[in-house]
Amino acid sequence: MKNADHYKQLAAKYSTPNYGERAIVLARGEGCRVSDADGREYLDFLAGISVNNLGHCAPVVTKAIAEQAGTFVHCSNLYVIPTQVELAKRLVELSFADRAFFANSGAEVNEGAIKLARLYSKTHHGPGRHEIITMRNSFHGRTIATITATGQDKIQAGFEPLLEGFHYATFNDIESVRALITNKTCAIMLEPVQGEGGVTAATAEFLREVRAECDKHDLLLIYDEIQCGMGRCGRLFAHQVYGVEPDIMTVAKALGNGFPIGAMLTRERIAEVLKPGTHGSTFGGNPLACAVGLAIVNEMVDKKIPERAERIGAYFREKLAEALGHMEIVRGFRGIAMMVGIELVHPGADVVKECAARGLLINCTMGNVLRLLPPLIATEAECDKAVAILADVLKAEQQKHLKLEPAAAGAKGGAY
Repeated sequence: MKNADHYKQLAAKYSTPNYGERAIVLARGEGCRVSDADGREYLDFLAGISVNNLGHCAPVVTKAIAEQAGTFVHCSNLYVIPTQVELAKRLVELSFADRAFFANSGAEVNEGAIKLARLYSKTHHGPGRHEIITMRNSFHGRTIATITATGQDKIQAGFEPLLEGFHYATFNDIESVRALITNKTCAIMLEPVQGEGGVTAATAEFLREVRAECDKHDLLLIYDEIQCGMGRCGRLFAHQVYGVEPDIMTVAKALGNGFPIGAMLTRERIAEVLKPGTHGSTFGGNPLACAVGLAIVNEMVDKKIPERAERIGAYFREKLAEALGHMEIVRGFRGIAMMVGIELVHPGADVVKECAARGLLINCTMGNVLRLLPPLIATEAECDKAVAILADVLKAEQQKHLKLEPAAAGAKGGAY
């Protein structure tokens, strides 16, 4: 393998520039550790943005890929695929749902959820009832439909005109949701925990009230659990923390632990409108992807990975609060289990860079919220190392901002 500079030069010359400057060239991974092309090791507390929940090169994933790749990789959905129906059965058994549809990514299954909501409403209520309420600061994907569903101007900028029929409420504000419901509304779509929106968790009361509004008006409730699902919040699915079920749910990312797969789960009465020809995918649910997904789901259940995430996540968040909670640069903490946000009083880009320089990979969302998404297999020792690096970096960063205005620091957030 050539050195990192070689690959950076190739990227600068041949790759599209939409990912900006990328300073690190990652080449290997094992567990919670990754190494760059020059052999330098990092503690990965971003996990591919909540993808590698079982860690890098998880043995169960490697085994499933190798075995299935030597047996059967792809056929079309004109035929019954054994691993697909086995994975569908397992997900149904573990969730609220009766039926599953598979695609290749989170954006694709969110597209499927949007289409299904509109088709269901048109089938049961006639034309004209097609609008969907989503949340400000949400993120649902990068296709035209899903950036329209995304309640962030910066994601939509330059791609206008967007699709008609989406309206944006304020997360955790039920009155803003109620104000948008009309006789044209067919669904409400939200993330139980907004990842790109600053690691902001829904309140149980908000989800209960949204569920009640959906029941009252015969609207479908769609949960996007692409980032917050698959064990990250201490249950297999994030909404199970709250005990408020959806009508449609999407998962992806950690369902494949790095292998592309997404699933849309729904109830029988809703799925029945998907008549032959209404929706499909060439690669979605192929034998290889579903063999991987099935191995991951079974591993999570058999090894009690969500319960482990809840336990280690509580330890991690406690240590973060102890080490960072007194700092003026830290406004507060957010998150559930191993989905952690640290809100700063100023932009966090320099903190992310300095953490990487010291061997810790994290990122920043909404400009000033450090986002930490460790693999769910992370140990207490690895959490301690991450906390120590963060503490050192933030101490140094605070020294640069000793003249913070008292109002800038604001009131401290609670310890989760």
